[in-house]
Amino acid sequence: MYKVGLTGGIGCGKTTVANLFKQLAVPIIDADEIAHAIVSPGGIALTQISQKLGQMYILPDGNLDRSKLRETIFNNAEKKSQLEKIMHPLIYAEIDQQLSKLSAPYAILAIPLLLETKMQRFVDHILVIDCPMEVQINRVELRDKLSAAQITAIINSQVSRTERLAQADSLIDNTQDQDQLSQQVNHLHKQFLTQAQ
Repeated sequence: MYKVGLTGGIGCGKTTVANLFKQLAVPIIDADEIAHAIVSPGGIALTQISQKLGQMYILPDGNLDRSKLRETIFNNAEKKSQLEKIMHPLIYAEIDQQLSKLSAPYAILAIPLLLETKMQRFVDHILVIDCPMEVQINRVELRDKLSAAQITAIINSQVSRTERLAQADSLIDNTQDQDQLSQQVNHLHKQFLTQAQ
């Protein structure tokens, strides 16, 4: 199975692009969905988070206190590293598990932190979704109701746009309309089908 790692900065349109591939019947494995599942009540990561980082990150109803955890890891590099050591191996193991059940020429692995986790070797091809920083900020402000300062801090915590572009095997420019985006996806779909043979 040919593995295409789909990545990009926050607000670049990774989900939109993944959905366009999904419409072409390409299987999508989404690292964010896996992350949400493993930190839900009863999820494999939630127990480890409470044991290693502290019970204060678990709400009375048993759910993860995402905003408290997000704030902590933004301000505490050690806690961030502890969380990553819990989450990343579990996420990649689950991606592997899901891949083993697929039968298709290729799959899209939507992994926002593919480069940050230094897991380039996990995929056969790196597809980067790109747009300028001001576009990212505008989109995330509308979507997540965060301040420009909060969004800039998130962007700065990710690998730089320059490094992301340097690592890309293919690039989708997500600054134009939906038609342009669909054209780029269709073109890459044909290319990936050829490469997967």
